[in-house]
Amino acid sequence: MHLKPVLEKSFEKAERKIAVEIKSFSSASTIYDFHLAVGQFMNYRLALKNTEPKRSLYLAVPMDTFDSFFTLKFVQTAIQDYQLYLIIYDIEKQVIVKWKP
Repeated sequence: MHLKPVLEKSFEKAERKIAVEIKSFSSASTIYDFHLAVGQFMNYRLALKNTEPKRSLYLAVPMDTFDSFFTLKFVQTAIQDYQLYLIIYDIEKQVIVKWKP
Protein backbone atom coordinates (compact mmCIF):
# COMPACT_ATOMS: atom_id res chain seq x y z
CA MET A 1 0.00 0.00 0.00
CA HIS A 2 1.38 3.39 -0.97
CA LEU A 3 0.56 5.90 1.76
CA LYS A 4 1.68 9.23 0.34
CA PRO A 5 -1.50 10.00 -1.64
CA VAL A 6 -3.76 8.37 0.95
CA LEU A 7 -2.78 10.29 4.08
CA GLU A 8 -3.63 13.94 3.83
CA LYS A 9 -1.08 15.36 6.27
CA SER A 10 2.20 14.08 7.65
CA PHE A 11 4.38 16.18 9.92
CA GLU A 12 6.20 16.51 13.22
CA LYS A 13 4.33 17.30 16.47
CA ALA A 14 6.49 18.01 19.49
CA GLU A 15 9.29 15.93 18.00
CA ARG A 16 6.90 13.05 17.26
CA LYS A 17 6.19 11.90 13.75
CA ILE A 18 2.48 11.83 12.98
CA ALA A 19 0.15 11.33 10.05
CA VAL A 20 -3.35 12.79 9.92
CA GLU A 21 -6.39 11.44 8.12
CA ILE A 22 -8.78 14.38 7.78
CA LYS A 23 -12.50 13.63 7.61
CA SER A 24 -15.36 16.06 7.05
CA PHE A 25 -18.31 13.84 8.11
CA SER A 26 -20.42 15.62 5.51
CA SER A 27 -22.69 12.85 4.25
CA ALA A 28 -26.30 12.43 5.34
CA SER A 29 -25.30 9.59 7.68
CA THR A 30 -22.78 10.37 10.41
CA ILE A 31 -22.69 6.72 11.49
CA TYR A 32 -21.82 5.69 7.92
CA ASP A 33 -19.04 8.29 7.83
CA PHE A 34 -17.81 7.04 11.20
CA HIS A 35 -17.67 3.41 10.08
CA LEU A 36 -15.86 4.41 6.90
CA ALA A 37 -13.39 6.62 8.80
CA VAL A 38 -12.62 3.94 11.41
CA GLY A 39 -12.11 1.29 8.73
CA GLN A 40 -9.75 3.52 6.77
CA PHE A 41 -7.97 4.54 9.97
CA MET A 42 -7.34 0.92 10.95
CA ASN A 43 -5.99 0.07 7.48
CA TYR A 44 -3.76 3.15 7.37
CA ARG A 45 -2.43 2.43 10.86
CA LEU A 46 -1.59 -1.14 9.82
CA ALA A 47 0.18 0.13 6.70
CA LEU A 48 2.12 2.69 8.79
CA LYS A 49 3.13 -0.05 11.21
CA ASN A 50 4.87 -1.77 8.31
CA THR A 51 6.34 1.28 6.59
CA GLU A 52 6.88 3.92 9.33
CA PRO A 53 6.42 2.26 12.72
CA LYS A 54 7.44 5.37 14.67
CA ARG A 55 4.73 7.52 13.06
CA SER A 56 1.43 7.85 14.97
CA LEU A 57 -1.83 8.20 13.08
CA TYR A 58 -4.50 10.74 14.05
CA LEU A 59 -8.07 11.05 12.81
CA ALA A 60 -9.10 14.69 12.36
CA VAL A 61 -12.79 15.42 12.87
CA PRO A 62 -14.80 18.66 12.79
CA MET A 63 -15.61 20.18 16.18
CA ASP A 64 -19.37 20.15 15.58
CA THR A 65 -19.30 16.45 14.70
CA PHE A 66 -17.15 15.72 17.73
CA ASP A 67 -19.55 17.61 20.02
CA SER A 68 -22.73 16.03 18.62
CA PHE A 69 -21.63 12.50 17.69
CA PHE A 70 -18.27 11.61 19.21
CA THR A 71 -19.69 12.08 22.69
CA LEU A 72 -22.08 9.12 22.26
CA LYS A 73 -21.29 6.10 24.46
CA PHE A 74 -20.89 3.76 21.47
CA VAL A 75 -18.45 6.11 19.77
CA GLN A 76 -16.49 6.70 23.00
CA THR A 77 -16.20 2.93 23.45
CA ALA A 78 -14.97 2.54 19.87
CA ILE A 79 -12.39 5.31 20.37
CA GLN A 80 -11.11 3.61 23.50
CA ASP A 81 -11.19 0.02 22.21
CA TYR A 82 -9.59 0.88 18.86
CA GLN A 83 -7.15 3.32 20.49
CA LEU A 84 -7.97 6.14 18.08
CA TYR A 85 -5.98 9.35 18.33
CA LEU A 86 -8.11 12.37 17.47
CA ILE A 87 -7.60 15.92 16.34
CA ILE A 88 -10.68 18.10 16.71
CA TYR A 89 -10.69 21.07 14.36
CA ASP A 90 -12.86 24.16 13.83
CA ILE A 91 -13.89 24.30 10.18
CA GLU A 92 -14.73 28.00 10.15
CA LYS A 93 -11.62 29.23 11.97
CA GLN A 94 -9.43 26.56 10.36
CA VAL A 95 -7.66 25.78 13.63
CA ILE A 96 -7.04 22.72 15.76
CA VAL A 97 -9.15 22.91 18.91
CA LYS A 98 -7.99 19.78 20.73
CA TRP A 99 -5.67 16.77 20.50
CA LYS A 100 -6.80 13.46 22.04
CA PRO A 101 -4.62 12.08 23.56
